[in-house]
Amino acid sequence: MTTGVKDQATLLASIKVLVVDDEHYMRKVIRTLLMSIGVRSIHEAPDGLAGLEAIRNLAPDIVILDWEMPGLDGPAFVRMVRSPETFQFPDVPIIMLTGHGERSRVVEAVRIGVNEFLLKPVSSKGLQDRIVSVLAKPRPVVQSGSYYGPAPRKLSSYKPEADQPIANVIMVN
Repeated sequence: MTTGVKDQATLLASIKVLVVDDEHYMRKVIRTLLMSIGVRSIHEAPDGLAGLEAIRNLAPDIVILDWEMPGLDGPAFVRMVRSPETFQFPDVPIIMLTGHGERSRVVEAVRIGVNEFLLKPVSSKGLQDRIVSVLAKPRPVVQSGSYYGPAPRKLSSYKPEADQPIANVIMVN
């Protein structure tokens, strides 16, 4: 086992993950994936309001969030969390895990402050890579106008063949 792999295993074993998804089966699948990559402390919330309360009570290291939920959906949840004036843990890393991969949703996720975006079905490797990226190489949290969240990625990390100018997508006023 190389040092990097050992470091990743240690990191994953030490983190506290909160899974917020209204579907019991999906929470079970995500829990199984997290356990398979070595995460030991996994907590669940069946909806957005319970997720907000769980963040307040648990102070998780990372939140894995569904987009579409009754009541408080994923985007509204992120907006509430990313409100440093009113929410106690506005910097918690959030990975949006959803079955909705439309470009407009990805753009909205970036604009509201999601750290990473994953499409269902997700592999354990894909989930592990995003978790390690968010925790081992975190982007600084910035506030610019009404935006509060991870600093936008550099333009070079985006593919130039995007169907609209990427500068319009990631630039924050």
